[in-house]
Amino acid sequence: MKIICIGRNYREHARELNNPVPDEPLVFMKPESALLLNNRPFFIPEFSNNLHHELELVVRINRLGKHIDHNFAHRYYNQITLGIDFTARDLQDRLRAEGKPWEISKGFDGSAVLAHLINRDTLPDPGNIHFHLDINGQTVQRGRSSEMLFDIDTLIAYASKFFTLKIGDLIYTGTPAGVGPVRINDHLEAYLEGEKLIDMLVK
Repeated sequence: MKIICIGRNYREHARELNNPVPDEPLVFMKPESALLLNNRPFFIPEFSNNLHHELELVVRINRLGKHIDHNFAHRYYNQITLGIDFTARDLQDRLRAEGKPWEISKGFDGSAVLAHLINRDTLPDPGNIHFHLDINGQTVQRGRSSEMLFDIDTLIAYASKFFTLKIGDLIYTGTPAGVGPVRINDHLEAYLEGEKLIDMLVK
């Protein structure tokens, strides 16, 4: 099972981190050991003093595919949910400045929160899904899938040019603006179309 992640897929998020807006999807990976399920608490790792939340829509691949045409990409997923891409921002910034790969700042154990999956067909408009994240009762991130630079079908088609997509693979589709640090005892609650899918603590 692969966890395929997309960076800078919302224009305002790229701007808030002073990054250029990409002209094609920016792809990185997380290992399966990064998954954090069932609203278990997230433990801040000892190697970071600046751990950021990044709320994202996540899709689960349901068919084997390679070189998928954009027109048929919608057939390759039928479930969607929310995830949090936890990022050791201080580690990422240092590695970038040194010209080194920064996967360890994104792919460490527990860095990929995943909520329970829901059927795409139950959503009123899969192309315009609203989601948001509250920390300690205050909304810190809001997004809509219609605001993505590259929509879900584009991401599936693009990723399948490089990787064979298999049943159970996950695509984290990028985060909207509003990322920021989490601290011990923070309470994170994330909602998709008003339904709470994530309810977890930071330890």
